[in-house]
Amino acid sequence: MRRLTSTRIFKVTFIAIFFGLLILVNPKGALNPVRNVFLDVLAPLKRITYTISASIEGVGEFVGSVGQLKKENEKLLSENQGLLGERTMLADMRNENDDLRSQLELLPRNQYKLLSATIISQDPNGMGNWMEIDKGSEDGLTEGMPVVVSKSVLVGRIGDVTPRSAKVVLLTNPKSVVSVATTQTGAKGVIRGEYGLGIIFDMILQTDSVQSGNEVVTSGIGSQMPRGLFVGTVQDVHPSSDHLFQQAGVISPIQISKLQFVFVIIGNK
Repeated sequence: MRRLTSTRIFKVTFIAIFFGLLILVNPKGALNPVRNVFLDVLAPLKRITYTISASIEGVGEFVGSVGQLKKENEKLLSENQGLLGERTMLADMRNENDDLRSQLELLPRNQYKLLSATIISQDPNGMGNWMEIDKGSEDGLTEGMPVVVSKSVLVGRIGDVTPRSAKVVLLTNPKSVVSVATTQTGAKGVIRGEYGLGIIFDMILQTDSVQSGNEVVTSGIGSQMPRGLFVGTVQDVHPSSDHLFQQAGVISPIQISKLQFVFVIIGNK
């Protein structure tokens, strides 16, 4: 039974295909009426097929345009990032130049021979004990040379020196000891660092007068430290632990963490 049905389906399909081809080929126009009816029947199907193919083509073009747009956007984004990076770098360089220019205008260049240096690293422990600069023995630096910023503010002195770099021992370093005096009363003593926490004005005689607000400068006694470099301002005065001397806290006007440049005094003019 199944075999018979299959045979009938085959025959019907064959006949339908044969007559369909005959109508489409239409030899000598004999079957024009039938052909026209057949084409009319197929017209909706052709319209649907055309619409679907057009839609598929449109989708393909849309997908292609999206891909192209994405590539163009990525290119523009990359170019914008490059321009932004260049603008940021130029702005940073301009700020550095402005900072350097402003410091140069306020330095005592008529008194000292100065060597500018860029800070390349600082105390990683955040204690403010030292910083490293990009000048060394090849540039004439030796241990003990004073290091200043604008307005002749002392920040430290040269410590370990290599051919192309040097460490600056800051005033807040416990190993730093500098002879100083107050400009208002002439009270003398030394300043020393307190483990990165600040600067202590120590060894002030009990008979000397020192008050909060007094300015502290280097006294020029001993070593390579010239006289008159500004250190900071006295904040408080109290007796030393043994009550033999007076002590005072000193606040520097400089924020070491924000410095980019310093100047080494390599000699007098």
